[in-house]
Amino acid sequence: MRSRLVMILAVALAALASAGTAMRLAGSGPSGSPPAHAALPPELASYLGIFETGAPPGYGAIASFAQMAGRQPNLLGYYSGWVQPFDTSFAEMIHNHGVVPFVQVDPTDASIAAIAAGTYDEYLRSYADSVRNFRHAVVIGFGHEMNASWYSWGYRHVPAATFVAAWRHLVTLFRAQGADNVTWVWTLEADQPGTGPVASWWPGAQYVTWVGIDGYYYRSSDTFASVFGTTISQVRAFTSKPVLLSETAVGPDAGQFAKIQDLFHGMAAYKTLGLVWFDKTQHGGIYRQDWRIEDGLQAQISFRLGVRDELTPNGPVS
Repeated sequence: MRSRLVMILAVALAALASAGTAMRLAGSGPSGSPPAHAALPPELASYLGIFETGAPPGYGAIASFAQMAGRQPNLLGYYSGWVQPFDTSFAEMIHNHGVVPFVQVDPTDASIAAIAAGTYDEYLRSYADSVRNFRHAVVIGFGHEMNASWYSWGYRHVPAATFVAAWRHLVTLFRAQGADNVTWVWTLEADQPGTGPVASWWPGAQYVTWVGIDGYYYRSSDTFASVFGTTISQVRAFTSKPVLLSETAVGPDAGQFAKIQDLFHGMAAYKTLGLVWFDKTQHGGIYRQDWRIEDGLQAQISFRLGVRDELTPNGPVS
């Protein structure tokens, strides 16, 4: 009888110890670090971002752009190659200036099916841990413009269902690691001939924070409605998630003064979060243009007016 009582007591003590351990670990990631929580407010017309040369770029280009635009950007975009680690030192540097990193992680040379199956989980956990340990807001996209055919992970190369599975796996893994400081941007190419139906790649509202749409003004006939309007309408047919113009610019061939104004007016009229300007020169392709606004006085004036008139006075900070 005594031995049975001892056994029962031992089991009870073990259960209590396990419960205590669980309570101590509750709220901690697998590495023992507490989860990081940082959410960016979905305030309309409040985000001004840029892409500059470099992955990531130096801060000098950001400061130069801010001086020209009359406002400091609050998003800084760059493209991160597969197995490239999260650049914590860069993220900390721009955070000290009130800028949030916006990283487009592109799975070049990776198998989308293998990502969905967990083959790259060691890399993804390391990346997620770095993002979590940064502790501040980070905007992340994965496999941008997947509804277009020019990337290996996109339309006509990878089934939409496979991409969706990879996206869900990635978001789920980051959350399991405690990286709840990520704003997830599901980034489409603006609808045009040759792109696929945008809803096919939708992973579900629980896996997306914002919808990103990439689109450019190439010609004088381009307008906000023709570049972005159709895609925004398609997106809003299946989700109410906020929309960010996640990569955009107006080229010299389009007539920059008038069309930059049109871009900013449309950004506000269509109730989007803001825009991320592609401040680079595009050398390849049939639409190669210099998208930088620093090289043209009319573009600078128009952009500065757009920022002043259409963006909220004090955008969110990280």
